[in-house]
Amino acid sequence: MELYKLSGRVSGGVCLKCRHYTAGRHCHYCREGFYRDPNRAITHRRACKPCDCHPIGASGKTCNQATGQCPCKDGVVGITCNRCAKGYQQSRSHIAPCIKIPVVQMMATEEDNEGYEDYPDTNKPGDQCGKCKAATRRLNMNKYCKRDYAIMAKVLSRIDNNEAEYTKGWVRFMINVEFIYKKSKESRIRKGTMPMLVPAADLACKCPKIKSNKSYLFLGRERDDSPGGIVTGSLGVTQRSIVIEWKDEWDQRMRRFRRRARKCK
Repeated sequence: MELYKLSGRVSGGVCLKCRHYTAGRHCHYCREGFYRDPNRAITHRRACKPCDCHPIGASGKTCNQATGQCPCKDGVVGITCNRCAKGYQQSRSHIAPCIKIPVVQMMATEEDNEGYEDYPDTNKPGDQCGKCKAATRRLNMNKYCKRDYAIMAKVLSRIDNNEAEYTKGWVRFMINVEFIYKKSKESRIRKGTMPMLVPAADLACKCPKIKSNKSYLFLGRERDDSPGGIVTGSLGVTQRSIVIEWKDEWDQRMRRFRRRARKCK
């Protein structure tokens, strides 16, 4: 303040208690662990966005102030360092999460590198199934926004004898919904047991791949994917749905998506 007064109230001041994750003498840049959104003024409350560097794939928590790119470990790519590069596969090491695929293995398979998540299997070239429509190498905010529900549920059992007219050609499962991250206002999804229907043809092609006594992360459009709509009281899962075998680390990511849901267009 003294410098500011001596300069004739022109310069010399230092800003204190910078807001909205900014830092610097004049709160003119983002603090460590955040990067600048180029589409917003630095005075905007969302001008500084969190880096969200992957705790395993990134070598640090500080990203590039301009691009948001996190520092990735060898063989890891992605703006948050969340997947393995082409020619690499996931390991169980936190020090080297992605290792090179042996040349012999690369010649013996046509599968690409794996990410940090488990994804629905695609079928081998040459069969009649083709690729899964929702097969994806990563789940991002855009995919989360486009689905009207996101749940974690355990598949309890499979029931093949469906007699109702609207469920012909569908395989019935009983699931236990353990956590609901997102659902629409008219949704009938509730915690606890409920039926789930999967097209028999999709199941034969492993699109999606579902097994009993396993937990999965399900994302989809409840009305569009269910036979007869939501009036059946069953959750429909098709090739358009995203089905990922559950891992505990998914919980943190889904909670982060839920907090940011207001950004969905």
